Amino acid sequence: MTMLTILGMAIVTMVPRFIPAFIMDRLALKPWVNKWLNAIPFAALGALIFPGIMSVIEEAPWVGIIGGLVAAAIALLNVNVIFSVIGAILTVFLLTM
Repeated sequence: MTMLTILGMAIVTMVPRFIPAFIMDRLALKPWVNKWLNAIPFAALGALIFPGIMSVIEEAPWVGIIGGLVAAAIALLNVNVIFSVIGAILTVFLLTM
């Protein structure tokens, strides 16, 4: 019975993930819809990262804010994302020394 429950949960989880993969290439969406859908990953990433920026050091939220600003500035240079991450880490490290 446990195995059937696990299998059922796997199927229920996989179906909504696979359906868009097979349907979206056949649909022609308006350009504004595509632009809006392309912005969702950035919005989700911002919602995940911003609380972490504010809580790097509880007593000094400015450290996280400066690290986030450095990461944003490096990202504006259109370099690889790893450099933005490394720049933010180094900034926070140097500010907390």
